[in-house]
Amino acid sequence: MKSFTEYLVFNTKTRREYINITDTVEKLVKKSGIQEGLCLVNAMHITASVYINDAESGLLQDFDDFLERLAPHAPVLNYRHNRTGEDNGDAHIKRTIMGREVVVAITGGKLDFGPWEQIYYGEFDGGRPKRVLVKIIGE
Repeated sequence: MKSFTEYLVFNTKTRREYINITDTVEKLVKKSGIQEGLCLVNAMHITASVYINDAESGLLQDFDDFLERLAPHAPVLNYRHNRTGEDNGDAHIKRTIMGREVVVAITGGKLDFGPWEQIYYGEFDGGRPKRVLVKIIGE
């Protein structure tokens, strides 16, 4: 069995952002040379997410609106976590809702998606570099 690892780095300009990383991950699958296996993509920070869904701008805004209603950023003192000097209690909750990672099968050297599936990086506390691990294993 072969293994391939690469780290992606994101440094968003805004606090919340949703980035389609499907093309990048597909290029890494090709670079790995693995034809049959699994691809793990996970956010390595507790205020960011990796998830799979449709690449539709209205849906992205719906996610953002929903998450902000569920866990609004302000007022920051509503979160006990922020009493430690942080201001990202909401981002931790948003990450938990959207998830940490995805695993996608690799078949015939390509990501084996269902219709409309795309991989997204979700940032909920941007403004500094954050890593995403891409780990590909198989034959």
